Amino acid sequence: MKYIDSLKDGMHISEVYLCKAKQVSLTKTGKEYGSLILQDKTGTVDAKIWDLRSPGVGNFEIMDYVCVDADVIVFMGSNQLNIKRIRKADEGEYVPADYLPVSSKNIDQMYKEFINLIASIKNPYLRKLLESYFVEDADFAKTFRFHSAAKSVHHGFVGGLLEHTLSVAKLCDYFSGTYPMLNRDLLITAAMFHDLGKTKELSAFPENDYTDDGQLLGHIIIGTEMIGQRIQTIPGFPPKLAAELKHCILAHHGELEYGSPKKPAILEALALSFADNTDAKMETMMEVLQGAGENQGWIGYNRLLETNIRKTSQS
Repeated sequence: MKYIDSLKDGMHISEVYLCKAKQVSLTKTGKEYGSLILQDKTGTVDAKIWDLRSPGVGNFEIMDYVCVDADVIVFMGSNQLNIKRIRKADEGEYVPADYLPVSSKNIDQMYKEFINLIASIKNPYLRKLLESYFVEDADFAKTFRFHSAAKSVHHGFVGGLLEHTLSVAKLCDYFSGTYPMLNRDLLITAAMFHDLGKTKELSAFPENDYTDDGQLLGHIIIGTEMIGQRIQTIPGFPPKLAAELKHCILAHHGELEYGSPKKPAILEALALSFADNTDAKMETMMEVLQGAGENQGWIGYNRLLETNIRKTSQS
């Protein structure tokens, strides 16, 4: 199988991929064409069907496995497939595990590190709250370990939510050692919970798409509600501590225009927003660079990073 991350300009391929997105668009001359996003475990690739009336174009839907004959070209710094023939693949022509993007890091090892961080929390109420989700709730722990952190922007792979959350928590641990005024227990707990709502905002793989609650509420509100409900089951949980923890979650995107209902009003919320933004931006740029393959030149403008990007020279 030719995985997406191995495709190169000029290749002709006949492979099976998972159709993640499909829509009909119009060229400047008004001609209809198909615009697809195809996926395997190494990533996604943009694909076009320029002649929708071709006899080689069969019927298929989003989330179908499709067999494609296509030419690989480079468009605006990234690979694109020009599809000549496409049909729904038959059972036996694919192995589903080949189409789930998975973290390059060991999920079991990451979760062990995650649990060790929980054990370092001294505040009994915060530690109990963390343990109630990540230690005592086996179903939730399984969901969390294998969930993605995004549909497509960053950490959009199996184990992505755990990888991102652990990275943010470790950055926050560093902050707490560098800036002693920070309440470490509150900050680490907030980091571990900041994207809790993504377990309900996004559906499980292979779909990995927004749920109704995800579209209507978003992960920040969902996560804050989840924390509030669980706090009610812990007798004597301090109300002020509960409000500060929920504020950190509500403010972790840092700015109102980035989706946060509140801007950071306490030091821990500010530190969390910096850690979250740092890991998200670093992962976004690394994924763009990896997706460029052997291209050593300018890759193109990225709307999320708001800049033109190229790889660092190796000399």
